[in-house]
Amino acid sequence: MPEKDKNNQEGPDVRGNLIKVNIGGDTVFVDANQYKPQVQHAKLLKRQHKMPKNPKPGEWVSEEYSKHKIADYKPFNFVDGEGVRCSLYVSGCLFDCPGCYNLAAQNFNYGRPYTQELEDKIIEDMSQSYVQGLTLLGGEPFLNTWVCLKIINRVRKEFGHSKDIWSWSGYAWDELQKETPDKKEMLSKIDILVDGRFMDDLKDLTLQFRGSSNQRIIDVQKSLKANKVIIWDKLVR
Repeated sequence: MPEKDKNNQEGPDVRGNLIKVNIGGDTVFVDANQYKPQVQHAKLLKRQHKMPKNPKPGEWVSEEYSKHKIADYKPFNFVDGEGVRCSLYVSGCLFDCPGCYNLAAQNFNYGRPYTQELEDKIIEDMSQSYVQGLTLLGGEPFLNTWVCLKIINRVRKEFGHSKDIWSWSGYAWDELQKETPDKKEMLSKIDILVDGRFMDDLKDLTLQFRGSSNQRIIDVQKSLKANKVIIWDKLVR
């Protein structure tokens, strides 16, 4: 006696007028006459599902999410911007970019609290003559504006503009222009912004200080004065 519902045919599993296909691990039943267009549509939906989140202007308020925590602090590194840098990784991000290299830091509760002791240590490290500046990463710096503005203001107080400040962000430049006052204040006080979500399908490890080709290295102060995006003049690739 044959096994119940056994089907040994090759190719798609055809039952009546439906075809059962597997797309990305999900079983989808499509009309045999509409096989190709429906499969293409299903694949499109899968890709859209894997895209980063896109907030409306002002939708994500820093103080509603931030726990004032940091994921890590790395002094004297050469990878987070130009020259020798002190890098502060804040905790918490809502963009949920597929392929994110720092998944743990998406959690707002990850890591340890930002403290005055840590702030003093950052300033002590940055006082070394060979340190070019501070870099803010995450996590999402613009969803941790209390922490970021605290250290930004301290750096400006101690060093003026003799040390530069870089920040990465999932927000694009145009999005930040429509954001909350704290985000705009933070933007106005930094020198370089690497903007935009990480896009896994645009991943390019040959780019300077970026993970995907949609991201830009923006000279913030020149851009604010010109009221348009001005790319960092030392960009090579």
